[in-house]
This record gives sequence, structure tokens and C-alpha cells, in this order.
Amino acid sequence: METAMNAPRIARIHRVTSETDITLALGLDGHGRAELDSGIGFFDHMLAALAKHGGLDLDLRCNGDLHIDGHHTVEDIGIALGQAFRDAIGDKRGITRFGHALVPLDEALCEAVVDISGRPYLAWSIEFPRERIGEMDTELFEEFFRAFAMSAHVTLHLACKTGRNAHHIAESCFKAFARALRMAVAHDPRAAGAIPSTKGVL
Repeated sequence: METAMNAPRIARIHRVTSETDITLALGLDGHGRAELDSGIGFFDHMLAALAKHGGLDLDLRCNGDLHIDGHHTVEDIGIALGQAFRDAIGDKRGITRFGHALVPLDEALCEAVVDISGRPYLAWSIEFPRERIGEMDTELFEEFFRAFAMSAHVTLHLACKTGRNAHHIAESCFKAFARALRMAVAHDPRAAGAIPSTKGVL
């Protein structure tokens, strides 16, 4: 018999606007499996890293207005992923709540800190040495993480400690986020199923 503590933490989202049509399935306790088609190759590469290192199962299909640019697609995927995360995590009973990671990729080193707090906030301290990686504008990474944080109702701090290669910086950032999120969503065996807050609610 499933209890709230061992029930599968999964969610499915279908989000349609005049700019994007997104179908997304997320499993928080997965095996890093990803089936992705955002229409932006490098973004798929980053989301695959997020799934692999976050221990997430992620299926994503997006039909967006890429004939304009990638902004609506990237931001709306962040919104949909945040909604799915918020649905999947439930009342947050028994989770670790906080997570942090410092992840290198060659010369790049990025840090992520997550609090599944119910208070949406993004602190962004990452700069890229060029404006595009493949077909993706580097300024859209901040838009993705802001959309996720606002929609998921989490506090998220992301910072680049060092780095020269834009691809390495982006990948280090996503991997750090993945590991921090994995830590934060994990069940805390000492929590005994309680809400991890002195308020009694998150």
C-alpha cells in the first residue's frame, strides 16, 4: 500500500498559449531518462544534463514560435517545468528542502543553492562571454531559471565562480542546479514525514 512518503512523485502538464504548445511529464524519483524536443538543440542538451544529474525522468515536447526567436519557447518551458515540479513535490512533507552544489566543467565552476521554500526568488550571478551558443541566446538561460523559480515557488541562487567558455559555463550551471535540486527533493529519514519548516507549512 502506498503512503504519502513513497507514492510516485510525478506530474504531467499540457500548456497551450498563442506562442507555444508544451506537453511535459516529470518524475522526481527517476533514473535520469530524458526524451526532449524543445526545437532548440543546445537547450535540449542542457535539459538532458538536468535530468541525468538530477535523477529526473523528463519527457518534453514543445511547438513554439521559433520563427520569431527562442524567448517564448525557453521561458514557457521554464513555466511548465516549474508547474510540474510544484505538482509533483506535493505538500513537501519529509523532504530535505535545501540543496546546494558546486560543479566544475574544465575551467568553469558554477554554484547552485535551492530552497523549496514556497517563496519564489531567483538570484542570478552568471555572465557569458558570448551572446549565442549554437542557436540559443545566452540571455535566455536567466529567463528559463527565473520562470522555473517563479512557477515552482522555490528560492534559487545561481553563480559562476569562474569560466571562459560559454558552453562550459552553461553546462556547469545546469549540472549544479541538477545536483542541488536532487539533494533538496530527497526524503530526509530524520524528518519522520514532517513539513521541514517551523511554520508547519511551505
